[in-house]
Amino acid sequence: MKTAVITGSTRGLGFEMAKSFRRYGWNVVLNGTNEQRLEAAKAELGKTEGTGEIDGFRASVTSPDELLSLADRAKERFGAVDIWINNAGINQPMKAIWELTCDEINSLIDVDLRGAVIGSGIAVRLMQGQPGGGFIYNTEGYGSNDAMMLGFNMYGTSKRAVTHFTVALAKELEERQPAVKAGRLSPGVVITDFLTHALDGEQKIILPEKTQRFYNIMADYPDEVAGFLVKSMIGNRKNNAHIQWLTFPKIAARFITSGSRKRDLFKDRNGD
Repeated sequence: MKTAVITGSTRGLGFEMAKSFRRYGWNVVLNGTNEQRLEAAKAELGKTEGTGEIDGFRASVTSPDELLSLADRAKERFGAVDIWINNAGINQPMKAIWELTCDEINSLIDVDLRGAVIGSGIAVRLMQGQPGGGFIYNTEGYGSNDAMMLGFNMYGTSKRAVTHFTVALAKELEERQPAVKAGRLSPGVVITDFLTHALDGEQKIILPEKTQRFYNIMADYPDEVAGFLVKSMIGNRKNNAHIQWLTFPKIAARFITSGSRKRDLFKDRNGD
């Protein structure tokens, strides 16, 4: 039975990916920084259909020691890790760069960029000794394709760097460690608390009307996106894979049909 480790998987897209892996019969290691939320996620995941085993480990992606302990726990429990997903991320407050504090900037870079870098290095060292190697996936976000918007400067900067890092990592692996492969997950815009709360829920984001209109055209619910991403990861055998949910044809089609495709995902989500 194969095993997936997903950082930042106690809620949102990460948790939905965990549910999808379990439906395919995979073991899943959940991860988060809040112990109560982690235990609740484990209990909820156990109620879903699937045959894989479930484990959870509290670790911050900003701490190399804690991430190493996460890897050790997965190896001790399941013997090998077939897929490691660096999914943990935080959003930024809707502020211009000069309005952000140094602590806010550091938090964004630490979680959204350094977490993926450190996690990837630890995953490579874990997988290079496995007979079948393994796959590492880093989650892209707004800015990965050079998109820019007020209030997303540092988040976009971090995610653009994640894209460069992952492509470069894939090249390094091809030359030095071909049994291990790296790729990118591009989930598009996913309707979760991530869009409305910054810095891991510490600050509420008041979305401008223009931004809400954009999200209502482009966004999707996490379970649908997660199902696509997980199926694609399980079927992928290539290094430097780019698994993209919201492709350019999809984007174009949504803008063309937006006039007749009225929806309010935020109200729908709240049951209003």
